[in-house]
Amino acid sequence: MEPFSGAVVNTYAEGPPRQVPGFADLHRMTTMLLVERVPDDGRVLVLGAGGGLELKAFAESHPGWSFDAVDPSAPMLRLAERTIERHAKRVHFHESYIDDAPQGPFDAATSLLTFHFIPREKRPGTLKQIRRRLKPGAPFVVAHISFPQTEPERSVWIARHVAFGARHDTSPDQMEKSRQAIADRLSILAPEEEERMLQEAGFSNVSLFYAGFSFKGWLSYAD
Repeated sequence: MEPFSGAVVNTYAEGPPRQVPGFADLHRMTTMLLVERVPDDGRVLVLGAGGGLELKAFAESHPGWSFDAVDPSAPMLRLAERTIERHAKRVHFHESYIDDAPQGPFDAATSLLTFHFIPREKRPGTLKQIRRRLKPGAPFVVAHISFPQTEPERSVWIARHVAFGARHDTSPDQMEKSRQAIADRLSILAPEEEERMLQEAGFSNVSLFYAGFSFKGWLSYAD
């Protein structure tokens, strides 16, 4: 998962609400799923927390929760600090990858719009590192880009993804560059493989709770 550059940071807050179907509702659904098992004074691990948009939603909904926010990008963490300034006392920021994150144990973990930046070969280890930091039975909510990886479906879904998030004035050349960048740079897996990796990492009761065009979201629990 490569840290975001300054240019991306400056425009980050504009992107997800436009690119992710039901972006605000994804945060609301995630919060609802967490509250089923997280106590009023729960501690939540947030992987890929740079930007702070989900942190803000979680903190505003549950004033007793505290958060450990992990992200390798210093500029993105600074943006998150500004985003959740009112709730700063309840958030501990960690400029790191999951391997160097606090050990917990945590009452829950989330990773929203992050895993498609993690190379496939690093996914199993990342999931296991999250799992070992959770209390038994703790929920883990993950959501990111996921669609079939066989052709022609893969190319069709990449084109759909780009078209959905594009601005009305995006040129055909820009659209093509975006399609190529996604094909080359993102680590996108088929939904079946996503679920298998969660199970192999020690998560049970894996269930799909969100499907928004090219994005999928799963709820699971630490065994």
